[in-house]
Amino acid sequence: MTSLADFNEITRRDEPLAPYTWMKIGGPAQFLIQPRTPEELVQVVKTCDQIEAPVKLLGGGSNLLVRDAGVGGVVLRIYGEPFAKVEVTDDLVRAGAGAMLTTVISHTVNAGLAGMETLVGIPGTVGGALHGNAGGRIGDIGQFVESVTALTMTGEVVTRTKDELTFGYRESSLDDLIILEATFRLQSDDPEEITRHMRKLWISKKATQPYSFQSAGCVFKNPRGMSAGLLIDQAGLRGTRIGNAEISDRHANFIVSHPGASSADVQRLIDLARSKVAEQFGVDLELEIEVW
Repeated sequence: MTSLADFNEITRRDEPLAPYTWMKIGGPAQFLIQPRTPEELVQVVKTCDQIEAPVKLLGGGSNLLVRDAGVGGVVLRIYGEPFAKVEVTDDLVRAGAGAMLTTVISHTVNAGLAGMETLVGIPGTVGGALHGNAGGRIGDIGQFVESVTALTMTGEVVTRTKDELTFGYRESSLDDLIILEATFRLQSDDPEEITRHMRKLWISKKATQPYSFQSAGCVFKNPRGMSAGLLIDQAGLRGTRIGNAEISDRHANFIVSHPGASSADVQRLIDLARSKVAEQFGVDLELEIEVW
Protein backbone atom coordinates (compact mmCIF):
# COMPACT_ATOMS: atom_id res chain seq x y z
CA MET A 1 0.00 0.00 0.00
CA THR A 2 1.35 3.41 -0.94
CA SER A 3 1.44 6.38 1.42
CA LEU A 4 1.85 10.14 1.23
CA ALA A 5 5.54 9.58 1.98
CA ASP A 6 5.85 8.40 -1.63
CA PHE A 7 5.21 12.00 -2.71
CA ASN A 8 7.70 13.80 -0.47
CA GLU A 9 9.21 15.63 -3.44
CA ILE A 10 5.95 17.46 -4.15
CA THR A 11 4.62 17.71 -0.58
CA ARG A 12 4.91 20.58 1.87
CA ARG A 13 3.81 19.86 5.42
CA ASP A 14 2.12 22.53 7.55
CA GLU A 15 2.35 24.90 4.61
CA PRO A 16 0.75 28.34 5.17
CA LEU A 17 -2.11 28.76 2.68
CA ALA A 18 -2.40 32.55 2.93
CA PRO A 19 0.12 33.18 0.12
CA TYR A 20 -1.91 30.95 -2.20
CA THR A 21 -5.19 32.86 -1.73
CA TRP A 22 -6.35 36.25 -2.97
CA MET A 23 -7.22 37.40 0.55
CA LYS A 24 -3.71 36.50 1.79
CA ILE A 25 -5.04 35.24 5.11
CA GLY A 26 -5.67 31.87 6.75
CA GLY A 27 -3.78 29.04 8.40
CA PRO A 28 -1.70 26.12 7.10
CA ALA A 29 -2.50 22.95 5.22
CA GLN A 30 -1.50 19.75 6.98
CA PHE A 31 -0.25 18.53 3.60
CA LEU A 32 -0.03 20.73 0.50
CA ILE A 33 0.68 18.57 -2.55
CA GLN A 34 1.31 20.03 -5.99
CA PRO A 35 1.49 17.27 -8.63
CA ARG A 36 3.81 17.95 -11.57
CA THR A 37 1.81 16.03 -14.18
CA PRO A 38 -1.73 14.71 -14.62
CA GLU A 39 -0.36 11.18 -14.21
CA GLU A 40 1.19 12.09 -10.87
CA LEU A 41 -2.09 13.68 -9.84
CA VAL A 42 -3.88 10.37 -10.53
CA GLN A 43 -1.45 8.53 -8.27
CA VAL A 44 -1.84 11.07 -5.46
CA VAL A 45 -5.64 10.90 -5.64
CA LYS A 46 -5.60 7.10 -5.60
CA THR A 47 -3.33 7.12 -2.56
CA CYS A 48 -5.53 9.61 -0.72
CA ASP A 49 -8.50 7.36 -1.44
CA GLN A 50 -6.68 4.27 -0.16
CA ILE A 51 -5.58 5.88 3.11
CA GLU A 52 -8.90 7.75 3.47
CA ALA A 53 -7.23 11.14 3.65
CA PRO A 54 -9.62 14.08 3.18
CA VAL A 55 -8.87 16.09 0.04
CA LYS A 56 -9.52 19.70 -0.89
CA LEU A 57 -8.73 21.32 -4.24
CA LEU A 58 -6.81 24.58 -4.59
CA GLY A 59 -6.61 26.41 -7.88
CA GLY A 60 -6.08 30.16 -8.04
CA GLY A 61 -7.40 30.72 -4.51
CA SER A 62 -9.64 33.58 -5.62
CA ASN A 63 -12.97 32.46 -4.20
CA LEU A 64 -11.68 31.09 -0.92
CA LEU A 65 -11.45 31.97 2.76
CA VAL A 66 -9.17 29.73 4.81
CA ARG A 67 -9.84 29.68 8.55
CA ASP A 68 -7.02 30.76 10.84
CA ALA A 69 -6.72 27.22 12.21
CA GLY A 70 -5.88 25.89 8.75
CA VAL A 71 -6.93 22.71 6.98
CA GLY A 72 -6.45 19.08 7.96
CA GLY A 73 -5.71 16.38 5.41
CA VAL A 74 -4.48 17.02 1.89
CA VAL A 75 -4.81 20.18 -0.14
CA LEU A 76 -4.17 19.43 -3.82
CA ARG A 77 -2.91 22.41 -5.79
CA ILE A 78 -3.79 22.06 -9.47
CA TYR A 79 -1.35 24.52 -10.92
CA GLY A 80 1.50 24.85 -13.40
CA GLU A 81 2.15 24.39 -17.10
CA PRO A 82 1.01 20.73 -17.48
CA PHE A 83 -2.44 21.73 -16.19
CA ALA A 84 -2.63 25.11 -17.93
CA LYS A 85 -2.54 24.40 -21.66
CA VAL A 86 -4.96 26.31 -23.92
CA GLU A 87 -5.66 25.24 -27.52
CA VAL A 88 -8.04 26.84 -30.03
CA THR A 89 -9.33 24.82 -33.00
CA ASP A 90 -12.03 26.42 -35.14
CA ASP A 91 -14.80 27.32 -32.67
CA LEU A 92 -13.60 24.96 -29.93
CA VAL A 93 -11.35 25.94 -27.03
CA ARG A 94 -9.62 23.28 -24.94
CA ALA A 95 -8.26 24.50 -21.62
CA GLY A 96 -6.56 22.81 -18.69
CA ALA A 97 -8.09 23.18 -15.23
CA GLY A 98 -5.04 25.13 -14.06
CA ALA A 99 -5.23 27.71 -16.85
CA MET A 100 -6.06 31.19 -15.60
CA LEU A 101 -9.45 32.36 -16.83
CA THR A 102 -7.83 35.60 -18.01
CA THR A 103 -5.48 33.59 -20.25
CA VAL A 104 -8.36 31.67 -21.82
CA ILE A 105 -10.28 34.89 -22.46
CA SER A 106 -7.21 36.39 -24.14
CA HIS A 107 -6.82 33.36 -26.43
CA THR A 108 -10.49 33.40 -27.44
CA VAL A 109 -10.61 37.13 -28.15
CA ASN A 110 -7.45 36.93 -30.28
CA ALA A 111 -8.99 34.01 -32.20
CA GLY A 112 -12.17 35.97 -32.93
CA LEU A 113 -14.36 33.79 -30.74
CA ALA A 114 -17.10 35.51 -28.76
CA GLY A 115 -18.61 34.52 -25.42
CA MET A 116 -15.80 34.21 -22.92
CA GLU A 117 -15.15 37.97 -22.94
CA THR A 118 -18.28 38.33 -20.78
CA LEU A 119 -16.26 36.73 -17.96
CA VAL A 120 -13.63 39.48 -17.97
CA GLY A 121 -12.55 40.55 -14.49
CA ILE A 122 -13.32 37.18 -12.89
CA PRO A 123 -10.12 35.86 -11.28
CA GLY A 124 -9.00 32.28 -10.75
CA THR A 125 -8.56 29.17 -12.83
CA VAL A 126 -10.76 27.32 -15.30
CA GLY A 127 -11.25 24.47 -12.82
CA GLY A 128 -12.44 26.78 -10.06
CA ALA A 129 -14.65 28.72 -12.46
CA LEU A 130 -16.35 25.52 -13.60
CA HIS A 131 -16.89 24.19 -10.09
CA GLY A 132 -18.68 27.38 -9.08
CA ASN A 133 -20.08 28.21 -12.53
CA ALA A 134 -18.47 31.64 -12.42
CA GLY A 135 -20.21 34.43 -14.27
CA GLY A 136 -21.92 37.78 -14.13
CA ARG A 137 -25.06 39.53 -15.24
CA ILE A 138 -24.60 38.58 -18.89
CA GLY A 139 -23.87 34.87 -18.50
CA ASP A 140 -21.70 32.21 -16.94
CA ILE A 141 -18.97 29.79 -17.97
CA GLY A 142 -21.26 26.75 -17.94
CA GLN A 143 -23.19 27.89 -20.99
CA PHE A 144 -20.11 27.40 -23.19
CA VAL A 145 -19.12 23.90 -22.00
CA GLU A 146 -19.00 21.02 -24.49
CA SER A 147 -17.26 18.49 -22.26
CA VAL A 148 -15.20 18.14 -19.10
CA THR A 149 -12.50 15.56 -18.40
CA ALA A 150 -11.96 14.91 -14.71
CA LEU A 151 -10.91 12.48 -12.01
CA THR A 152 -13.24 10.86 -9.54
CA MET A 153 -12.11 10.89 -5.93
CA THR A 154 -10.90 7.31 -6.47
CA GLY A 155 -8.59 8.37 -9.31
CA GLU A 156 -10.70 7.20 -12.27
CA VAL A 157 -10.54 9.39 -15.39
CA VAL A 158 -14.02 10.27 -16.68
CA THR A 159 -15.41 12.53 -19.40
CA ARG A 160 -18.75 14.26 -19.02
CA THR A 161 -20.47 15.85 -22.02
CA LYS A 162 -22.65 18.95 -21.70
CA ASP A 163 -25.76 16.76 -21.67
CA GLU A 164 -24.43 15.00 -18.56
CA LEU A 165 -23.62 18.21 -16.70
CA THR A 166 -25.80 20.75 -14.94
CA PHE A 167 -24.91 24.35 -14.22
CA GLY A 168 -26.93 26.57 -11.92
CA TYR A 169 -26.40 29.94 -10.31
CA ARG A 170 -22.84 29.70 -8.91
CA GLU A 171 -23.01 25.92 -8.75
CA SER A 172 -22.43 22.89 -10.94
CA SER A 173 -22.63 19.10 -10.88
CA LEU A 174 -18.81 18.95 -10.83
CA ASP A 175 -18.38 19.22 -7.06
CA ASP A 176 -17.39 15.58 -6.61
CA LEU A 177 -14.85 15.63 -9.45
CA ILE A 178 -11.28 16.87 -9.86
CA ILE A 179 -11.32 18.71 -13.18
CA LEU A 180 -8.42 18.08 -15.56
CA GLU A 181 -9.54 20.00 -18.64
CA ALA A 182 -12.62 21.33 -20.41
CA THR A 183 -13.71 22.02 -23.96
CA PHE A 184 -15.81 25.09 -24.78
CA ARG A 185 -17.74 25.95 -27.94
CA LEU A 186 -17.90 29.63 -28.88
CA GLN A 187 -19.19 31.79 -31.74
CA SER A 188 -17.00 33.39 -34.40
CA ASP A 189 -17.14 37.18 -34.49
CA ASP A 190 -15.06 40.24 -35.35
CA PRO A 191 -12.07 40.36 -32.94
CA GLU A 192 -12.27 44.16 -32.74
CA GLU A 193 -15.95 44.03 -31.83
CA ILE A 194 -15.28 41.38 -29.16
CA THR A 195 -12.46 43.51 -27.76
CA ARG A 196 -14.70 46.59 -27.59
CA HIS A 197 -17.36 44.58 -25.75
CA MET A 198 -14.78 43.21 -23.31
CA ARG A 199 -13.30 46.65 -22.61
CA LYS A 200 -16.74 48.09 -21.93
CA LEU A 201 -17.49 45.34 -19.42
CA TRP A 202 -14.06 45.71 -17.79
CA ILE A 203 -14.41 49.48 -17.38
CA SER A 204 -17.81 48.99 -15.75
CA LYS A 205 -16.47 46.37 -13.31
CA LYS A 206 -13.40 48.41 -12.39
CA ALA A 207 -15.62 51.37 -11.59
CA THR A 208 -17.82 49.42 -9.17
CA GLN A 209 -15.62 46.70 -7.65
CA PRO A 210 -12.52 46.93 -5.38
CA TYR A 211 -9.96 45.39 -7.74
CA SER A 212 -7.05 47.24 -6.14
CA PHE A 213 -7.65 45.51 -2.79
CA GLN A 214 -7.24 41.94 -1.59
CA SER A 215 -10.60 40.20 -1.65
CA ALA A 216 -12.17 36.86 -2.53
CA GLY A 217 -14.69 38.29 -4.99
CA CYS A 218 -18.39 38.46 -4.17
CA VAL A 219 -18.95 37.03 -0.70
CA PHE A 220 -22.66 36.21 -1.04
CA LYS A 221 -24.86 34.91 -3.82
CA ASN A 222 -27.51 37.34 -5.00
CA PRO A 223 -30.93 36.30 -3.64
CA ARG A 224 -33.47 35.76 -6.42
CA GLY A 225 -34.41 39.11 -7.91
CA MET A 226 -32.23 41.04 -5.46
CA SER A 227 -28.67 42.27 -5.03
CA ALA A 228 -26.74 41.03 -2.00
CA GLY A 229 -24.48 44.08 -2.16
CA LEU A 230 -27.45 46.46 -2.18
CA LEU A 231 -29.05 44.69 0.79
CA ILE A 232 -25.82 44.92 2.79
CA ASP A 233 -25.47 48.58 1.81
CA GLN A 234 -29.08 49.34 2.81
CA ALA A 235 -28.42 47.63 6.15
CA GLY A 236 -25.86 50.38 6.76
CA LEU A 237 -22.79 48.16 6.61
CA ARG A 238 -20.85 49.62 3.67
CA GLY A 239 -17.36 50.50 4.93
CA THR A 240 -17.82 48.62 8.23
CA ARG A 241 -14.50 47.41 9.59
CA ILE A 242 -13.71 44.65 12.10
CA GLY A 243 -10.06 44.25 12.94
CA ASN A 244 -8.26 44.65 9.64
CA ALA A 245 -11.05 43.40 7.40
CA GLU A 246 -13.61 45.73 5.85
CA ILE A 247 -16.86 45.58 3.92
CA SER A 248 -15.84 47.47 0.80
CA ASP A 249 -17.07 51.05 0.49
CA ARG A 250 -17.09 50.55 -3.29
CA HIS A 251 -19.21 47.36 -3.42
CA ALA A 252 -20.76 46.01 -0.22
CA ASN A 253 -20.71 42.38 -1.40
CA PHE A 254 -16.90 42.45 -1.23
CA ILE A 255 -14.87 42.09 1.94
CA VAL A 256 -11.31 43.36 1.64
CA SER A 257 -8.41 42.33 3.85
CA HIS A 258 -5.92 44.96 4.97
CA PRO A 259 -2.44 44.07 6.32
CA GLY A 260 -2.79 42.18 9.58
CA ALA A 261 -6.31 40.91 8.86
CA SER A 262 -7.31 37.49 10.09
CA SER A 263 -9.83 35.00 8.82
CA ALA A 264 -11.74 35.55 12.06
CA ASP A 265 -12.11 39.25 11.17
CA VAL A 266 -13.66 38.31 7.83
CA GLN A 267 -15.93 35.68 9.38
CA ARG A 268 -17.23 38.21 11.91
CA LEU A 269 -18.11 40.59 9.06
CA ILE A 270 -19.85 37.74 7.22
CA ASP A 271 -21.88 36.93 10.33
CA LEU A 272 -22.71 40.60 10.86
CA ALA A 273 -23.91 41.05 7.27
CA ARG A 274 -26.05 37.93 7.46
CA SER A 275 -27.66 38.87 10.75
CA LYS A 276 -28.36 42.50 9.81
CA VAL A 277 -29.83 41.62 6.40
CA ALA A 278 -31.98 38.85 7.91
CA GLU A 279 -33.16 41.17 10.68
CA GLN A 280 -34.01 44.14 8.44
CA PHE A 281 -35.18 42.45 5.24
CA GLY A 282 -36.00 38.85 6.18
CA VAL A 283 -33.48 37.56 3.64
CA ASP A 284 -31.00 34.78 4.40
CA LEU A 285 -27.76 35.42 2.52
CA GLU A 286 -26.00 32.37 1.10
CA LEU A 287 -22.22 32.28 0.79
CA GLU A 288 -20.70 32.36 -2.69
CA ILE A 289 -17.12 31.97 -1.45
CA GLU A 290 -15.82 28.70 -0.05
CA VAL A 291 -14.76 28.60 3.59
CA TRP A 292 -12.25 25.93 4.63
